[in-house]
Amino acid sequence: MHDDRTLVEARLRRVLDERIRPAVYPESVPLRVAVWHAPGEPVPVAQGLAAEPEPIEVGTRWGAPWGTSWFRVTGTVPEAWAGRTVEALLDLGFDENMPGFQCEGLVYRPDGTPVKGLNPRNQWVRIGAPVAGGEEVRLHIEAASNPVILDYHPFRPTPLGDKETAGAEPQYTLTRMDLAVFDETVWQLVLDLEVLGELMAELPVDSARRHDILRAVERALDAVDLQDVNGTADRARERLTGVLSAPAVPSAHRISAVGHAHIDSAWLWPLRETVRKVARTTSNMTALVEDEPDFVFAMSQAQQWAWVKEHRPEVWARVKKAVAEGRFVPAGGMWVESDTNMPGSEAMARQFVHGKRFFLDEFGIENEEAWLPDTFGFAAGLPQIIRAAGSKWLLTQKISWSQTNTFPHHTFHWEGIDGTRVFTHFPPVDTYNCSMKGSELAHAARNFKDRGRARHSLAPTGWGDGGGGTTREMVAKAARLRDLEGSPTVVWEAPRAFFEKAEAEYPEPPVWVGELYLELHRATLTSQAKTKQGNRRSEHLLREAELWAATAAVRTGFPYPYEELDRIWKTVLLHQFHDILPGSSIAWVHREARATYERVAAELNGIIGAAQRALAGEGGTELVFNAAPHAGHGVPAGGAAPPAVTGHTRLAAREDGGFTLDNGLLRITVDARGLVVSAYDPAADRETVAPGRSANLLQLHPDFPNMWDAWDVDSFYRNTVTDLTDADSVTAGEDGTSVRIVRTFGSSRVTQLLTLPPGERRLLVDTEVDWHETEKFLKLAFPLDLHAERYASETQFGHAFRPTHTNTSWEWAKFEACNHRFVHLAEPDWGVAVVNDSTYGHDVTRTVRTDGDRGTTTTVRVSLLRAPRFPDPETDQGVHRFRHALLPGASIADAVREGWRVNLPERRLTGAREVTPLVTVDNDAVVVTAVKLADDGTGDVVVRFHEAHGGRARATLTAGFEVADVTATDLLERPWDEGAPPVLDGDRVTVRLRPFELVTLRLRRA
Repeated sequence: MHDDRTLVEARLRRVLDERIRPAVYPESVPLRVAVWHAPGEPVPVAQGLAAEPEPIEVGTRWGAPWGTSWFRVTGTVPEAWAGRTVEALLDLGFDENMPGFQCEGLVYRPDGTPVKGLNPRNQWVRIGAPVAGGEEVRLHIEAASNPVILDYHPFRPTPLGDKETAGAEPQYTLTRMDLAVFDETVWQLVLDLEVLGELMAELPVDSARRHDILRAVERALDAVDLQDVNGTADRARERLTGVLSAPAVPSAHRISAVGHAHIDSAWLWPLRETVRKVARTTSNMTALVEDEPDFVFAMSQAQQWAWVKEHRPEVWARVKKAVAEGRFVPAGGMWVESDTNMPGSEAMARQFVHGKRFFLDEFGIENEEAWLPDTFGFAAGLPQIIRAAGSKWLLTQKISWSQTNTFPHHTFHWEGIDGTRVFTHFPPVDTYNCSMKGSELAHAARNFKDRGRARHSLAPTGWGDGGGGTTREMVAKAARLRDLEGSPTVVWEAPRAFFEKAEAEYPEPPVWVGELYLELHRATLTSQAKTKQGNRRSEHLLREAELWAATAAVRTGFPYPYEELDRIWKTVLLHQFHDILPGSSIAWVHREARATYERVAAELNGIIGAAQRALAGEGGTELVFNAAPHAGHGVPAGGAAPPAVTGHTRLAAREDGGFTLDNGLLRITVDARGLVVSAYDPAADRETVAPGRSANLLQLHPDFPNMWDAWDVDSFYRNTVTDLTDADSVTAGEDGTSVRIVRTFGSSRVTQLLTLPPGERRLLVDTEVDWHETEKFLKLAFPLDLHAERYASETQFGHAFRPTHTNTSWEWAKFEACNHRFVHLAEPDWGVAVVNDSTYGHDVTRTVRTDGDRGTTTTVRVSLLRAPRFPDPETDQGVHRFRHALLPGASIADAVREGWRVNLPERRLTGAREVTPLVTVDNDAVVVTAVKLADDGTGDVVVRFHEAHGGRARATLTAGFEVADVTATDLLERPWDEGAPPVLDGDRVTVRLRPFELVTLRLRRA
C-alpha cells in the first residue's frame, strides 16, 4: 500500500502556516504609537513613563545600539468585540531567532506596574477575556534595542559589542502594534496538530500508532474549511480526540519538565542589561504561574533574584507569592552559575555560601542541587564542595557538547578527588532550552543511556541564554504529552522532586571518577587575560583582607568589615559567571570587569593596610607580613616579623653570551638567546632541562578555530609553531640576581626578567607582553628531563592527576587543560613544578628523544595570550604581566607552598611590634585557605583548611586566643557531623583528615 505520510505532512505544514495559525487572530485594529528615546543609559521607570513621546508609525526604524526607547501604545477595544478575548500584539521588529539575542521589551501599566516581557516568542499582552467592548487601552513599553551580536555562519568581528564603538544607526523596524481578537479554539487546534505532527515524525514508519495519527490528522484537515477556519476549528479538534486521549504505555520514558530560562548573567550584553532581562523573564514567568495551575518554574543564580528584589519590587512581590505556593522555585544554591574550573577553593565555596544563604534568608529554602546546565566542564574538587555546602545533587547539560567522546551515562555518581560522591544527572534531551517539540522528547527517550535501569530524566523547558523562559505554547504541549501513546510522559516538577524520584529508582548508579572535562571551549582558560588576573588577584586579596582584619579584630578591637567583605565577595563571585571569567563575553563586559577589579583591589588593599597598621602599631622596625599558609624566611604563616637574611646569588657572564645564576641551591644557565639551557639541582645532581632543549621558550601558534572564536582552540593549532628565539637584548638585571631579555615579534614586544632569589630553589620568570597580534596563541614552554606518565594539576582543595600520554581518545582530547597555582611532574625520587600567579590554561606532552639515550622529554607549556576577534574584536590587545616560577627538585609539598607564595607575596611596612598568628597548624600538608570572623557577627573565628598533599594527615591547630568551644561546620558555618570530630585541649585542636579532606572549624572565643 502506498505510504502517503509525506503528502499529509506537507499538507499539514502548509495549512498550519497559511490558514490555521493566521486564524488565531482573525480580527485586528491598529494601536496609536508614540516613542521617547532615552539619552544614554536606561532611566528609572518613573522617568520613562513621564517622558513626552513623539508619534511614530509602524514601519519606522528605531533604536540605536544599546539604547532604550519608551513606546506608548493607546487605543480602544471595538464595541463589536464584546464577549471575546482580546490581546495586544506588540512586535518591536523581532526576527524568528531565539529570544534574548535582539531587541526586547517590558510592558508597564500607566501606574508603573510591570505586566510582562516582550520577545520574538512572546509578543502578546492580554487585554481582557472577555472584554466588554469600548475599553481604553494604554500601555508603556520599555524597549531595549540590544544589537544582534551572534551570527553563527560565520562569527564576524563587530564593533557592536561595546556602546563606545557601536555607533548610533537604528537597529530595528517597528513591525506591528495592534489590538486583536484571540481565538482560543484555533490556538488549541494549532497545538493539537503540532504535537501530533511532531510525534508522527518520530514514530517508526510501520507502527500502527503512526498510521492512526496520520489518518486522524488527515480527517482533521478535511474538517477545516479553509475559508472559515474559525468556524470549523471545533469540528477539526473533535477528529483528533481519539488519538490525543490514547494513554502512554507503562514502560514509557518519564520526563520531569522544569520551567526554565537560563539567563547568562553577562555574555553578548552587559551586566546592566541582564538586570532588565531578569525583570522581563520573571514578569512573564510569574504571570504564567498564575495562568497555568500545573506549571512549575525554577530559577537559579541568587544574584539574579537579588537584582529583582533591588530593581523591580513589584515583580519581587509576585515572585515571593509564587515561591510561597511552591510554583516558582529557587534552584542551584549558588550566587551565579559560575565557571567551575578556574575559581579558587574559597571562591568556589563562597559561591554556595552566598547563594544558599540568600535563599535561606529570603524564603527559608535549602537547595540540595547544584544547577549548572551551561558551565564549561567541572573540576574534580567540586563534589566535596557541593556536599560541604549541604547539597547532594548536580545537574548539567553541557558535557553533551563534547566533540570527541560521548559521555557514557546520563544518571550516575560523580566522585571527586577526596572520594566524595554526588548524584548527577545529564538531561538526555541535550538542551537547556527544551521547547516541548516531539523531536526533543523522542531524542531524550532514545538517547537516555541508563534505560533498562532507570526511566526518569529532566528537561529544562523554556527559552534561555538571553532569557525569555517558558511560553504558554510549551505548557499547552506538555499538557497533551502528560500521558500520550508513543511519547514519553511529561509532568511539571521542581528539581527536588525529579532528583528524589531518580535517586530512588536508581540506588546504585555507575560511578565516574575525576573531572568532568568538556571536550570543547578549551580556550576559555586563556581568553581575556586581564579578567582572569583580576579574578585570581581578587581571590587572594580577599584572603588577606579576612585574615588580617580577623587577626586585628581579635587582637586590637579593629572593626571587622563584615558588610564591605560581603559586598566585595559578591562582586567577585558575579564575575566568575561562566561567560565572564572564561573570557567569552563582549568587549563592554570585559572593559567593565577590568575597572571593577581595579576598584576591588583598591578597597581590599585599604582594608589590608588598615588592619596591618592596627596590628603593627607605629614604629621604625621593618616587618614582613606573610599571608601565605606556610612559614617563609623566618616569618610565620599569618604573622609578621623582621626580614631574615637569606644568602646571596652570583651572576656571571658566559663567554659565548648569556649568563649563569648560582645561589648554591640552583645553578641556572641562560644562553645568548635568553633561553634557559640548564637548571641544575646540585643536591640531587639532576638537570631539569631536557638535553638539547631550551626552557623559557616562547612559542607562537596560529589560532583560528572552526567556530566559537573566544571559546575554542582546536587541536590543529599545534601543526604550525614559531619558536621565538631571537632576542633584541640579553643583559644583567640591575639587582644582580636576574637576567633581562627583550624580544620583538610581529607587532608585539616581550620583556622578561629571569630571577634566582638568594636562598631559594626557584627561578622566577616575569614576563611582560605588549601584545598586538591577531588570531595567534602564545605559549611559554619548559621541556623537562623527566619520565612521568601523569602529572598533578592544582584544583579546588587539592590536586588532580592527568596522564601525559594519549593512549585513548579521552586522554588525547585533553590537549588543553586547567590548573590553578601549579602543575607538578615527578619520577619517584625527584620532581619539578611550574607555578603561576594568574594563568590557567596549559598543556603537557611527552616525546621520546632521538639523541641515542632513549630518554623521555616531558614538556609543560603555559598558555599566556590569545587574540580571537569574536565577540570582542580587540581581545587582549595591550600590555600584560605574568609571573611564573620553575622549581627543580620540587615535591608536591613544594609545589603547594610555592604556588601560594607566588600568589601572596610578602608585604612590608614599619611598625612597633611583631604579629603572632591568630591560628597556626603544625603540619604543612594541612593548608589553611581561610581565617575569618563568623558571618553571623558573633565574633567566633572560622578556620577552613584541607589536606593538600593527597595523603592522610593528623594536625594540631593552635589558636592565638582563648578558645571556649570548637565546632566542625559546613561551609555555611552550621554544625556538621561528617568526618572525624575535632578534639579541643585548651587552645589546641587536634584533627585527622583523609586525603584532600576539607574541614571548617568554628572557634568560640572565651
